[in-house]
Amino acid sequence: MCRSIKTLRNPEMVIDDDEIEAAALQFVRKISGYRKPSRANEKTFNKAVREISRSSRKMLDELVVTR
Repeated sequence: MCRSIKTLRNPEMVIDDDEIEAAALQFVRKISGYRKPSRANEKTFNKAVREISRSSRKMLDELVVTR
């Protein structure tokens, strides 16, 4: 996994959408092999980032975190 993606699951931390989107972007970059996609792939690339961001937010909101 990409080492620049930090763990966002922390009960003492408020996780903002920018942090989730940054992690999603790093993930999509890693699995696609593109730092910046071509124009032909930009729409699909950005859609993947949005979908992963949404799924990640949902998961983080629903996790039961114990200390």
